[in-house]
Amino acid sequence: MIRYGIVGFGLHGERRLAPGFAASRNSVAVALSRRNIEKARESAKQFNIKYAFASTEELCQCPEVDAVLVTSPNALHHSDVLTALRHGKHVLCEKPMAMSAREAEEMVAAARKAGVRFGIAQCFRFGAGVRRFRERVASGEIGKPIAARSDFTFVGTGSKRTWLNDATLAGGGPIADIGVHCIDALRFVLQDDPLRVGTLAQHDADSGTVEASAELNLRFRAGTFGAVTVSFRAPYHTSLEVMGTEAILRADHGLTVDRPITIDLIREGKVVASEQVSNEQAYETQVDDFSAWVEGTAEFTATAEDGLKNQKILDAAYRSAKSGKIEETGV
Repeated sequence: MIRYGIVGFGLHGERRLAPGFAASRNSVAVALSRRNIEKARESAKQFNIKYAFASTEELCQCPEVDAVLVTSPNALHHSDVLTALRHGKHVLCEKPMAMSAREAEEMVAAARKAGVRFGIAQCFRFGAGVRRFRERVASGEIGKPIAARSDFTFVGTGSKRTWLNDATLAGGGPIADIGVHCIDALRFVLQDDPLRVGTLAQHDADSGTVEASAELNLRFRAGTFGAVTVSFRAPYHTSLEVMGTEAILRADHGLTVDRPITIDLIREGKVVASEQVSNEQAYETQVDDFSAWVEGTAEFTATAEDGLKNQKILDAAYRSAKSGKIEETGV
């Protein structure tokens, strides 16, 4: 049983992580930290977590913590991960990995030096939806992939994550926050990396120092075109689609854990087969897979080295939004 400390426990911890640990088989949350110690104690009591701390440093000093799950605001990932690594803890860090590829590279190097496991919590890699897309595309069921797209939108105004529109804390808007899910899903499904990205980003009166919506166009090594649309202004919706030379795979709610996912196989404009799956177990699978990696009994599909690739693509996407040009990703 791998014992975890959750850094920056908040809304995500309450809604997703605590239930995930409760359902897991080989992972247990034994500690958490929040900047307000009273709130930390309240959360610990509510979710039956043994220790409550007011800082990452204090949490990482706890001898009963084997691994640290970093869920703090994006700008703190770099320092929180380095703190955990300095204490010899294994680390699972929420996405996006960092504020820049430079930070991410420093984190990867520190983990290698410490000789511990370091993964990124790209939760949809651990749900049945994206995994089935990957398996079916790899099987050749739709022929050669020609184009793929993933969309993710939700209304971000009034979010309880008060730092969401502050670039100094978030690193960006929906490109960084949910676009990384879309980019990662396409990379995982296609088992390929984009060489170039072009970005159109839109700001509005409520978006603060980040974008409100964006469209990304990707060109993968194998020649597949990719498209990603993200927004903090449209109602909650996610989708995943891969168009091949023989058929199309499509799921209108491909990146969600809140409802069943129907994957449609489309030939000549008609749905010829449908498969229903669920991402409901994504969070428990994620921590148990990481625990197995820590124990040396299995591999982990979302390593920090892979997270670094996502960060390089995010950096290139933001460079493109500023330059108005297609930018090389460097992956």
